[in-house]
Amino acid sequence: MKESCAVLERVFQLGRHQTTFRREFVAGITTFAAMAYILAVNPGILGQTGMDRGALITATALASALMTLVMALATNYPIALAPGMGLNAFFTYGLCLGAKIPWQAALGLVFYSGCIFLILTLTGIRKKIIEAIPHELKLAITCGIGLFIAFIGLKNGGIIVASPPTFVSLGDLHQPGPLLVLGGIVFTAILVWRKVPGAIILVIAAITVVGLFLTSTGADGKPVPVTTPPTAFLSTPASLAPTFLKLDLGYFWAHWRQCLPLLLALLFVDLFDNMGTLIGVCQRAGLLDSKGDLPKLGRALTADATAAMVGSTLGTSTVTSYIESAAGVEAGGRTGLTAITTAGCFLLALFLSPLIAVIPAAATAPALVIVGVFMMQSIAELDLKDFSKAVPAVITILAMPLTFSIAEGIALGFVVYVLFALGIGRAREVKPLAWILGVLFLAHLIWK
Repeated sequence: MKESCAVLERVFQLGRHQTTFRREFVAGITTFAAMAYILAVNPGILGQTGMDRGALITATALASALMTLVMALATNYPIALAPGMGLNAFFTYGLCLGAKIPWQAALGLVFYSGCIFLILTLTGIRKKIIEAIPHELKLAITCGIGLFIAFIGLKNGGIIVASPPTFVSLGDLHQPGPLLVLGGIVFTAILVWRKVPGAIILVIAAITVVGLFLTSTGADGKPVPVTTPPTAFLSTPASLAPTFLKLDLGYFWAHWRQCLPLLLALLFVDLFDNMGTLIGVCQRAGLLDSKGDLPKLGRALTADATAAMVGSTLGTSTVTSYIESAAGVEAGGRTGLTAITTAGCFLLALFLSPLIAVIPAAATAPALVIVGVFMMQSIAELDLKDFSKAVPAVITILAMPLTFSIAEGIALGFVVYVLFALGIGRAREVKPLAWILGVLFLAHLIWK
């Protein structure tokens, strides 16, 4: 036992990061609990393209486990990876159903985007892009992601709903689902304030169980259980054969005029969503250095670039770093041991998918809101009294939830930052690469 502990200490440097094996283990399970929905949601979205849903469940779990393990061993960061939300929707609705591209060819575009990522990473261009972002914008990105996550939690829990006259409105609190979410937010906050270990995962489990005994009114007026009872507890993993190595790499070259803009859009969204996630989660974990930069950034970006390529060969959309990793960070995770625990959970999920699938949105919504609150605390580090820093920072923070996109929020904030610096005579403070990014961001916003 002592030898095992010594190995863990040597590999993950638990003492240096002021953490323990137990804390890392709980944090890893917490991260998995916050992102386990992807096992049900990703196959549901990609399945609309004609892909085999059973194979998609297996591909989602395997890709998430494998690439999370790679990230952990390469960087010792508590970052988990999985097929990205938004990217899977773009895969289905933008590429396959919208542009009428076969899913095999769409997988090929995902592979090519990963290749370009890898080239940008190995040449150091991607790292320079991130380092060109000023420290105040990095803090704003963290806060913006926090606000975005909290908004998603409130939306998924039914507390915030769409409203044509006002865009958003308060949901129906007569329904048990939103009431469970509201109670879950308060209960989670109390447990976190009292420093109860594993507070987030405890509330997720509690709401899931309570939801078995409650029903909401469905769109057809019929009662629907908040938590659908599982039909089984164990299952054999579905075959990966229908999607494994089915990517079509030749379609792009035969239809490059159609595919090139789509490939660039896929590349752009993944680049800046991932960048925002890495900065946001690692800043909250205290992993940024005194200059606000991320050590081992090259390794993290290489792992993320490889993830897109590996995911496409297994048969899923772009695999990327997950913002839900912040849930594990708030549970105390600070090293790659957190990520390895999460990877192990994804492997177990291959056999426990019937249980994972029953976790309702009402159970994970409070976790997202509380994590959002934690990340928003970074706003205390922003010097909002300095108007030159406040303007681009606030625009970045507001734009992420209001555009429902991390990438668009970064783009708007960056354009405002560059133009504002030019207008007030501080153009020399903007790095050369930041000017290039500003022009590209502006072009993207105008002609997207």
